[in-house]
Amino acid sequence: MLSFFVLDGETLPQIVSSTNVGESPVILVDASDFECSLCMRLFYEPVTTPCGHTFCLKCLERCLDHTPDCPLCKEKLSEFLASRSYKKTTLTEELILRYLPEELSDRKKVYDDEMKELSNLTKDVPIFVCTMAFPTIPCPLHVFEPRYRLMIRRCMETGTKRFGMCLADELKGFADYGCMLEIRDVRFFPDGSSVVDTVGISRFRVLSHGLRDGYNTANIEYLEDKKVEGPDYEELVHLHDSVYDQAVSWFTSLKENMKAQILNHFGSMPSKESEPQSNPSGPAWYWWLLAVLPLENRAQLAILGMTSLKDRLIAIRRVLIFVTRKRPR
Repeated sequence: MLSFFVLDGETLPQIVSSTNVGESPVILVDASDFECSLCMRLFYEPVTTPCGHTFCLKCLERCLDHTPDCPLCKEKLSEFLASRSYKKTTLTEELILRYLPEELSDRKKVYDDEMKELSNLTKDVPIFVCTMAFPTIPCPLHVFEPRYRLMIRRCMETGTKRFGMCLADELKGFADYGCMLEIRDVRFFPDGSSVVDTVGISRFRVLSHGLRDGYNTANIEYLEDKKVEGPDYEELVHLHDSVYDQAVSWFTSLKENMKAQILNHFGSMPSKESEPQSNPSGPAWYWWLLAVLPLENRAQLAILGMTSLKDRLIAIRRVLIFVTRKRPR
């Protein structure tokens, strides 16, 4: 016997077997009837493609990272991908909720556990291996590789909106120091790639290297500057003010076209802070200066890993002296 009930204007099948009078109906639904062909688990947030095939939302998104085709029939889903209007299949979701509540609860727990694991910002942190990044400095990224599409999407789904940025390393895969980036905005293109607007938040040291679903991960510890007091603090403030003035003088002396390029890409130089130790990574103007100076990445990386503001100021002062002397008069 196949009976029906109405839900939200739709008629849903109430799937039961024929029984003798006085006996309870036997439900014929089995969890395998609602199994995603990609993950082989119960549908979670099911979506149906224009060609009529249903998958878990996250499973379909991962497939579309690699190719704009249906995973089953290979029909082109370019328009479906471009619209990004992945609406959940209400009928399938309601049937699962009605007939397989325990299985759905178990499936939700698996998903929640995965999200919790991905939300950890010290263990198995996602690492984007690409360029140098610095605290407080914007770092726009064009994301097109499937592994990084997945990584960025997970950062958004978990709510952390953060991932690490490290330089490549021939031996280890990526450098021992990096900068945590926070996603401010993501703009998607029809082909599934995106421009991700990020800004540097904090520095970290890599404790161990790992891999997850094609992208790099790391266990990390965050770096903070060691604060000084008394005479050492007075010396630090004097050095801080002196190097800041030196930096302003260098930037002011640049040709107008060079200044325009720097301002267009990095924005204006942050103002001098009255308390140089107020931020765990030091003053913002310092990182702006390090980003715009003509320095090799390995030199920038060495400075990024320093936890002494005094040592960083001395290092950048040497660079300023060098580039000032080298500049043609």
